[in-house]
Amino acid sequence: MSDLKRTPLFEVYCEYGGKTIDFGGWELPVQFSSIKEEHEAVRMRAGLFDVSHMGEVEVKGVDSLKYLQKMMTNDIAKLANGSAQYTVMCNENGGTVDDLLVYKLEDDHYLLVVNASNIEKDYKWLEEHLEGDVSIDILSETTAQLALQGPLAQQVLQKLVRSIDLEQMGSFKFQQQADLNGITALISRTGYTGEDGFELYCHAKDAVALWRLILAAGKEEGVIPCGLGARDTLRFEANLALYGQELSPEISPLEAGIGFAVKLSKAADFIGKPALLKQKEQGLARKIVGVEMIDRGIPRHGYPVYKGGQKIGEVTTGTQSPSLKRNIGLALISTEFSELDTEVEIEIRGKRLKAKVVSTPFYKREKQ
Repeated sequence: MSDLKRTPLFEVYCEYGGKTIDFGGWELPVQFSSIKEEHEAVRMRAGLFDVSHMGEVEVKGVDSLKYLQKMMTNDIAKLANGSAQYTVMCNENGGTVDDLLVYKLEDDHYLLVVNASNIEKDYKWLEEHLEGDVSIDILSETTAQLALQGPLAQQVLQKLVRSIDLEQMGSFKFQQQADLNGITALISRTGYTGEDGFELYCHAKDAVALWRLILAAGKEEGVIPCGLGARDTLRFEANLALYGQELSPEISPLEAGIGFAVKLSKAADFIGKPALLKQKEQGLARKIVGVEMIDRGIPRHGYPVYKGGQKIGEVTTGTQSPSLKRNIGLALISTEFSELDTEVEIEIRGKRLKAKVVSTPFYKREKQ
């Protein structure tokens, strides 16, 4: 795997028992202890993830807002300084170029956090549509990102951040230039696990020190390193879309169930808006639904879904849920079969096994 890209934390994976895999051209840890143990740590206590493979793109200039309004489905004008927003970039057909976060650093200055496999593609897309006084720059090479997720994340991180009261930091808010025992980082509160949590963006050279610092601070609370395996099971239980599975250039954000990030009513036109308006007016022909196995079997990505002998779609994500101990999945199927409790069949290893449509998210944390 010598030709794979590596994050600044690669050197410490082995020290913590990390087992690496090829993930979209990156050599990343799938697990450190076990997926089940790491999943439970995040649900019950807190876990620390290396997500430095994610891409960071800076957008600057007096026309930045106008430009981002054209590129993004959400309403960027609603962002205040120090706030973040989940949004989507669409192609002209309404398909998904990428789903991402936009951070408003200050007026005319934004940070986009994009999916690792899409960094070059997104940059090219953004560059092709540049207008007015706007510049874009990829910051990924010099930026590391750690994610501390779980109900005890605030308690642990507060030990290291004395100048900020994290209790006062709301969801999708962030603080620039925070000091963590001498390491400077941007701290945000978004999350991709269904739990409370924080993201820490620091300079690549500080990543290893920050990793060790957080694990030491959280030792008493039982914080452990976590890999991509638990990250996937956690986000899946919370029904958080994954690009390449629930989202793609052929799947629109409306079909994927993230219409909350699409503001068709905003004054500014954006790329893909006419196609999405048409989809909404005509009604969706297909949509993402939750499915649960009735027969024994685990649904997996790409497995076909049938109703009465007719193929009606396929599974986008599926697993045995570590939290719920049930075999469940997400599937993109014809809307006419999307009613709750509709029985369908999923082809698993050549056999069509019974399943039913169920509500999502599969897991929802209790609000404090």
